[in-house]
Amino acid sequence: MRFAHILLAVLAVTIWGFNFVVIKIGLQGMPPLFFTTLRFIFAALPLVFFVPRPAVRWELLVGWGLMQFAVQFGLLFVGMKLGMPAGLSSLVIQLQAFFTIGLAWWLLKEKARFTQLFGAGIALAGMGIVAWHLDTPSTLIGLMLVVGAAVAWAVANVLTKQMKAVHPMSLVVWGSLIAVPPLFATALLVEGPRSMAVALGAMNTLSWATVLFQSYPNTLLGFGIWSMLMRRYPASQVAPFALLVPVAGMLSGTLVLHEGMEPWKVTAGVLVLAGLTLNQFASRLRGWIARIVVRT
Repeated sequence: MRFAHILLAVLAVTIWGFNFVVIKIGLQGMPPLFFTTLRFIFAALPLVFFVPRPAVRWELLVGWGLMQFAVQFGLLFVGMKLGMPAGLSSLVIQLQAFFTIGLAWWLLKEKARFTQLFGAGIALAGMGIVAWHLDTPSTLIGLMLVVGAAVAWAVANVLTKQMKAVHPMSLVVWGSLIAVPPLFATALLVEGPRSMAVALGAMNTLSWATVLFQSYPNTLLGFGIWSMLMRRYPASQVAPFALLVPVAGMLSGTLVLHEGMEPWKVTAGVLVLAGLTLNQFASRLRGWIARIVVRT
């Protein structure tokens, strides 16, 4: 990858990592599905009136908007509402990188190297540590929902690979618009109009700030960068960058929300990052070692 694109990938995942803290703060005063709906309303409006629809097939656009936004974040927000901490949620959802590699191998015939599979195994060991230390039923359900969100993200990544050249901002804005109706309908059904109205009436400056952060830097900027990178490079090369999200997420959760940084959390995080390093840099490391061997 070009160095400038590596920096863009790091910027996107840093925003996403801090966003888990923003989500946790926003969920203190809002039902999760209604919160998610507001996020995508503002991400879509008013830009959808000024940004042309992306030149992709409708089924790809609708599928991407539903999986990338409606399903992923509906499951994530509910999972965090059920007790998943911000830092751990930012760690668990990175299973999407390995789901993406598997789906790209299965559906797109992209090759998965042994080092990528080995890195996935190391990271999954970290996820096992997380699951082992969740001792309440509601948090365990929350964990499963966040894993489901990771699957939805991986499906969206594969759909992105099926698209030809498309403007990232156009894709994100129209994808946000597509996500609003199913999210709003589900919020009405599950949370009820009364709870939604009460939450809307009680929103203060902090509440609106969490919604707008979700909509603009996190959704429009972050996913615009991500979509552009997924189109330019193999999924197996881009997806592992998202494993840097837990670094920002866990540090932000500790500094802002005072979430504990127990040894098992550190161990899980180290394993996940080790998996990322192996996925992203193993080929370069082999080349570097080979050159040293030849010279000696």
